[in-house]
Amino acid sequence: MSAQTIAASGYAVFLVAAALALDRLGRHAHHRSGRFRTQGFAYRPQLDLWECPEGEQLRPFAIDHHRRITRYRARPAICNGCPAKEGCTDSDQGREIVRSMDPWPHSEAGRFHRVISVILLGLASLVALIGIALAPTLLGVALLGATLLASASIGLRMYRGLAATPSGWAESMS
Repeated sequence: MSAQTIAASGYAVFLVAAALALDRLGRHAHHRSGRFRTQGFAYRPQLDLWECPEGEQLRPFAIDHHRRITRYRARPAICNGCPAKEGCTDSDQGREIVRSMDPWPHSEAGRFHRVISVILLGLASLVALIGIALAPTLLGVALLGATLLASASIGLRMYRGLAATPSGWAESMS
């Protein structure tokens, strides 16, 4: 097997690994960020409200369909008299939590990470395809073919998931 074939396959595998790592890190950062903003609070999906550690309920008060978020807020009179207010919020309007309407990867940040991952997987497929065209041996074609199959199938799966629930992100950029 030629060095060129091994290099092409190695580079394509590297791009696949980078795409998967980027997607996973983006998902992890998204979930971690959400947990940080709501630490100590419990979401009650059946009632569509958040409950603070002191038992106060934060109810939806604004829905932004363009940005695809819902804002929840506690009653200011309760928050301003709460003994835990100093460690919770500095707002006199009550504690506020913002929740995305869309799950990962359909949030704006999720779509950004997913698009970059799909591009990397497309590049991996292109490298493998060019390597197949230049491979001097059947073993090299088989190795690059397996790499192409893996990168293309992962890329198509990610792309289908991305395209299944489009957000208004692209329209908001224009």
